[in-house]
Amino acid sequence: MAMGASVAAFVAATCLAALPARADDVTWTMATHAGGHWLEHGAQGFADKVALYTEGRVKINVAQPSTLGSPLTTTQTVKDGIAEAATTWGGHVQGIDKTGAIVGGWPGGLRPEEWFFWVYEDGGLDLIKEWRMEKFGVVSIPCDTGETEIFLHSHKPVRTIEDFKGLRVRTSGAWAEIAAKLGASTVVIPGDEAFSALERGVVDALEWAGPGQNFKSGFHTIAKYIITPGVHYASGLTECIINKDAWDKLSEHDKVMVEVAGRLNLYESYARYGELDIDGWAKLHEAAAGGKNEFIKLDQSFIDAAQKASNDWADEQAGNNEWFKKMLESQRATLKKLDTWGEFRLPIGGVRE
Repeated sequence: MAMGASVAAFVAATCLAALPARADDVTWTMATHAGGHWLEHGAQGFADKVALYTEGRVKINVAQPSTLGSPLTTTQTVKDGIAEAATTWGGHVQGIDKTGAIVGGWPGGLRPEEWFFWVYEDGGLDLIKEWRMEKFGVVSIPCDTGETEIFLHSHKPVRTIEDFKGLRVRTSGAWAEIAAKLGASTVVIPGDEAFSALERGVVDALEWAGPGQNFKSGFHTIAKYIITPGVHYASGLTECIINKDAWDKLSEHDKVMVEVAGRLNLYESYARYGELDIDGWAKLHEAAAGGKNEFIKLDQSFIDAAQKASNDWADEQAGNNEWFKKMLESQRATLKKLDTWGEFRLPIGGVRE
């Protein structure tokens, strides 16, 4: 099935539906959980599409991170009605419910392309919506994807688990707990404080995003080592969440249009962030040409240990959290289904010679 064609068909079908009586025009404020491309292409891209597809009936003013509260608590900001909408990452609520790690992305979870299968074909969308409403009382619309990240920008080289032990690492989500089990000392701080923490030596290393955003953030200018692959975070999902009272005031047609905006923004973000990361990876190598930076690949023994620790952690959470178990089993079913994908498709990338 052609991905672009399916999205176009979905948009066309909904746009051709008969319009019900119009509700009053509304203007929402959107809190945001992160800056950079998540703000520029994620939050603002969603807001622009909502305005377009609702023909201006729903306008969203996107706020900078931290202006309406902590970027780590945007779910509460929306639930409390401080903002009608927000972007959020599931890992930020795992202190309340560990299921957030499964929704936001975790080390043993879905890679960028795999989210589309789980969310739109394998029931993930309904699970996310039900979980968000039951646990937090907000409407959830997946609206932005996350790329596979660089594992670390670090002042110290890391290749093995022994190198990792005792390392002070800025991280978040599931990896904050899993990395601690592997011997690291983890620190959870918002992304807008990450550069300063690394520069001042509050942490030895950090993970934040993919090559595109990390290059723009300048971490390579203050830490010598650039370490891959991103075993801590296969990729993730950003949700655009909406206050239930604000949502209920929309017409049924405009609700559908807001959903359409989220779906298309999710697809577009995959391509956009992939392009930014390819460009950022090249720029990181150009910047390192003078010897200021060194690229390191994790030993396979580290990768294997991280994967085992991640799966052990997930199985432990599933044993005492029904929502976590439900999400985990659903994602693992999608991954098992996709095992056969490589049997009939060609790999991505490479010159066709």
